[in-house]
Amino acid sequence: MSSASSTKQIRGSSLLTVGRVFSLGVNFLVQVLIARYLSTTQYGAWAYALSLVTLGETISTFGLDRGVSRFLAMYDEHKDYRRLTGTLLLVTGTILSLGVTIVLLVVGLQSWLSGHVIGDAATVSVLLVLILLSPLQAADNLLSGVLATFASARSIFFRRYVLTPGLRLVVVLLLVLGEQSVHFLAWGYVLSGAVGIVVYCVILWQVLGRRGVRQHLRIRQSKVPFKAILGFTIPLLTTDLVYVSMTTTDAVLLQHFYGTSEVAALRVIQPLANLNLVVYSSFTLLFTPMAARLLARDDRDGVAELYWRTATWVAVFSFPMFALTVFMAKPMTVAFYQDRYAASAVFLALLSAAQYFNAALGFNGLTLRVFGFLRYTILHDRLTSPRVPARQR
Repeated sequence: MSSASSTKQIRGSSLLTVGRVFSLGVNFLVQVLIARYLSTTQYGAWAYALSLVTLGETISTFGLDRGVSRFLAMYDEHKDYRRLTGTLLLVTGTILSLGVTIVLLVVGLQSWLSGHVIGDAATVSVLLVLILLSPLQAADNLLSGVLATFASARSIFFRRYVLTPGLRLVVVLLLVLGEQSVHFLAWGYVLSGAVGIVVYCVILWQVLGRRGVRQHLRIRQSKVPFKAILGFTIPLLTTDLVYVSMTTTDAVLLQHFYGTSEVAALRVIQPLANLNLVVYSSFTLLFTPMAARLLARDDRDGVAELYWRTATWVAVFSFPMFALTVFMAKPMTVAFYQDRYAASAVFLALLSAAQYFNAALGFNGLTLRVFGFLRYTILHDRLTSPRVPARQR
């Protein structure tokens, strides 16, 4: 049983890796087109706003994306549909309430932000549009975890790795061909995110019906496991906030002391560095629910086999990209982003090396989280978290 489960996980993750390679190829093309089309200051404003969107997304998610697939898989395995329904209600309510609150706060504080935090009025105007992405991307992350619990890899493949990148490519092509502004780009991203959420919901509704789960989802009979879920996810939220704060602070400080051009110099090469996490992030999606099901069956040997097989695949197949982005950093930077970003090559080499070695060490944090060892998981995540911002997934 354990061998069959790990084989299924490897096959599904391999398909998602193919999809992620395709998705990253399209997203990378999109990012290169944006960087070449926008001026350095415009691209800096765009990158700065996206960094704050990531912070808002993390708060909206409230750490639930780190544990929802674990609980749903275990409740489904035990046929505990009351708690399964309650978990879905808790996730939905959290995103809606926190997401709307963040949007209203940013809109209400725009004058204060413009006068005390952000020196560039154009950056504030872009942020006012892109902040709508925070709840949308939070919903996207959580729906991915839910779909990974119930659906096949093929269902996830189309929605996550074909539809969203395709919509964003259309937006960027319209931006370039129509000679539109950065605000057009921001609204296009928001609309494409909304379309993706609608498609996700339709796919999930159909999948729950085929699996016979939908008929058991009764709101009045639901039991929301507040203590179990919040006790598990709130400690993990602290690690998310630490990580996102670190990745957001660099943009905030650079913009404050040096301007948006320096933000652009750092952020422009991050999609290249994040290519070292392609295999890692693809295997992550199915690893948690599969490991949780094995643990629910008390199959600890199966979890160990799943861990080692996954770690080996990630290390081996991530190495070629590591070699390219470290040893060919400057030629790649100039080739994709022109000479004006040549100085960013050193950032690319450093970030690529760090991300590869984090990924090659395997899913230590995820495995500890499945077993419920939160203290070790928090320490691990604070030291080595290699997560990718949602906009680059």
